[in-house]
Amino acid sequence: MTEDVPPALHPPVSLALAKAVDSIPAEAALPGGSRYEPKWDGYRACALVGASGVSLYSRQGKELSRYFPELLEALVGQVPPGCVLDGEAVVWSGDRLDFDALQRRLVASKAGLPALVREQPASFVAFDLLAVAGHDIRDTALEQRRELLEQLAAGWEPPLNLSPITQDRAQALTWFEELHHAGLEGLVVKGAGQSYQGGVRQWIKVKRRESLDVVCAAVIGPTDRPQYVVVGLPMEGQLCIVGRSTPLTAKAARNLAAYLHPPQGPHPWPEVITETMLNRFSKDKGPVTLTLVAPLVVEVSADVAWTGNAFRHPLKFLRARPELAPTSLELPPHIKSR
Repeated sequence: MTEDVPPALHPPVSLALAKAVDSIPAEAALPGGSRYEPKWDGYRACALVGASGVSLYSRQGKELSRYFPELLEALVGQVPPGCVLDGEAVVWSGDRLDFDALQRRLVASKAGLPALVREQPASFVAFDLLAVAGHDIRDTALEQRRELLEQLAAGWEPPLNLSPITQDRAQALTWFEELHHAGLEGLVVKGAGQSYQGGVRQWIKVKRRESLDVVCAAVIGPTDRPQYVVVGLPMEGQLCIVGRSTPLTAKAARNLAAYLHPPQGPHPWPEVITETMLNRFSKDKGPVTLTLVAPLVVEVSADVAWTGNAFRHPLKFLRARPELAPTSLELPPHIKSR
């Protein structure tokens, strides 16, 4: 008898989530001991391998199957029916993850998709197992689920991959410091004794951040009480908008306001932009009114994720740098190389 996906795991599947923290937890911080994994920069994807075929679903429940035909083919050929895998769909460009290439899959025409598949094939990185041989194993502890996943993945070949895991915090720290060069965002930490709880932020994520100087040329809100900083970087001879900050605290707003002045002469940015210029993933397509200011260098803490022309996540404002000339800034080399 051919095994099938358990009825309780018919799509869309509610996936376990992670809450963000600022530091890497200790080895004994989570139930059963901490287990550390790389945080992949791709699309979270749940793979359901049934008796009648394979499907891929996003964390939001969107079916991704048609965008990744090479992954479906690999899953059919290498994973037996009755399995449900939690993982990430990623695309590599050389030795770096390429999120932009991944995004192009979802906007490609039916005629254009085969070329993307051929030129920049995707990979699937599995990090959890929710069902095997038709049995729902979400109530099983992570340690046992991982053992079953490793047995399942023993004979896998690309594009299927098993995400590495360690219980050694020192090894995790090394990953955190070194793997960002390959485009990985940080670490996800799980408890070896934890069951799998869909829709619950039971895991911990620690994203790598870096401080850098950018140009504040606008704010949202009045200059005496700015609510957000809108920042830019020089690209191809222009100061381009590359993101905005998280909401400013009252203290940060007061400190920044002391350095904000009306622009002198022509300004490189319009007074009204679209929300997608600040967050390309936003479903809000409405206008955003900017309060234009004379360009000022500010220091921010930035998530390492970069789309190719903007930061993917909001920046944290740290301080004004009035001693630096905005015209002296260059696109940081580590961004230039992405």
